[in-house]
Amino acid sequence: MVKKKQADTKKMNPFLWFLFAIIVPIGFTITLVTIILLATGVDVGGWVKGKAAEIPGVSSFVDEDDGRKAKDVADTQLKSQIENKDSEIKQLQEELKDKETTIQMLEQDIIKLQEREQNQTEEQQKKDENQTKKNSFKSMSTSFKEMDEEKAAQILQDLKRETALAILEELDDKERGKILEVMDATTAAQLTEQFLNKVDEE
Repeated sequence: MVKKKQADTKKMNPFLWFLFAIIVPIGFTITLVTIILLATGVDVGGWVKGKAAEIPGVSSFVDEDDGRKAKDVADTQLKSQIENKDSEIKQLQEELKDKETTIQMLEQDIIKLQEREQNQTEEQQKKDENQTKKNSFKSMSTSFKEMDEEKAAQILQDLKRETALAILEELDDKERGKILEVMDATTAAQLTEQFLNKVDEE
């Protein structure tokens, strides 16, 4: 009986020895290493999945689950990116519309300024031309002052009405009266009427 117990003990000893000498220390070591790696921020789960994916029988389950999750994450990210891009496009379209409106307003302002400048230039040219004519008529009227009334009247009758009126305008009332007095009565009357109309317009 004692021999039988000793034989059973000897048979169990290799199993217990294997359990306590190899399995327990390996399990303890794995647990300790896992805790240390987790504490340092290492993705142990990802590493285990990666290693499991390399095992032929297990890889199909791991790959299928991870693939589904990765696809969901990718879809979510893609939708978010599309929404962001749509929002950016809308914002850029609004900015473009605002800038086009601003450009149109500036173009209208430029056209108005160009028209104003052109009008001012034309007015100034007219003023300059009128002043030049006036100076010419002043200079010419001096000649008429020194001229004989009959001669002056004859010349004025032959001139264009506009020129004759401008010269008469530069003469004083007395000289003008003398010249009109010796003129043909019809011409003198017409010149006088036109002269008075011109004075009224001014």
